[in-house]
Amino acid sequence: MLSEPRSGRLAAWGNALLAGLVSPDDAVHEIAGDDAVHRVEGLPGEAAPVGLTLALGRLRTLGVSGLRIALPAPGHPLGLSGPPEFNARAMDAEEAVICHGSALGLVPEVYEAGPDGDVHVEVVWRVLPVREAPPADVPSLGEAERGLAEALRDATAVLSRLDVAGSGPVAEGAIDAYRARAEAGREVLAPGYPPRAVRVLELAQRVGLLVSLAYENGHGGAVSSAEMGARVEALRPVERVARRAQVAAYNSVVEERERGVR
Repeated sequence: MLSEPRSGRLAAWGNALLAGLVSPDDAVHEIAGDDAVHRVEGLPGEAAPVGLTLALGRLRTLGVSGLRIALPAPGHPLGLSGPPEFNARAMDAEEAVICHGSALGLVPEVYEAGPDGDVHVEVVWRVLPVREAPPADVPSLGEAERGLAEALRDATAVLSRLDVAGSGPVAEGAIDAYRARAEAGREVLAPGYPPRAVRVLELAQRVGLLVSLAYENGHGGAVSSAEMGARVEALRPVERVARRAQVAAYNSVVEERERGVR
């Protein structure tokens, strides 16, 4: 969870573009990130895959006024509303974008080629119909912020006791890399997002990093099966809360617009 989900970049910068806050070129550059190319397939009115610039313009003409994300995981269809085909594809990808104003969703398919150190990444966003219904289990920003604080507080004591909060050169390197990115003043969200959304997303990413490090560092000080079970039980709800907070942050612009805020 340290890296941004591609659905988050598409939603954030797509929302900024739809609001007229960034140029198409800037939005496409930010969405693609380090990937070689992004294409959109299955877009109504287009017989073949198209680039992001054309796709975003086409979505606007189709009535799309905002973009939400979903970050589902097994047993947790976070942000999804159906139908089953879309949910299944999104679950496989562990992410998706849902259009507000038109019953369409986009699921990324990622293709990699090339040797280690020179991997060429292409992303195809497959457009599918979605059900117009409230997304599953998405909290408000306020709920997400409170949930992060509570989950982190409850889990810290267990993780510290089991010595799984992350240690050693690998963990230290990951934490240093995260701090370097933060200190470089990277833009956490695109223009137009409220400050609270930026704060929630930053905290969710930090919590996600701690969870990732705990999972990657074996069982830490957990030496018995009971302690290993306690470790897993401590991490699972924290990871879920962090994912819910990410979705709340990325979706906040659309949610506020629906409530007439701003």
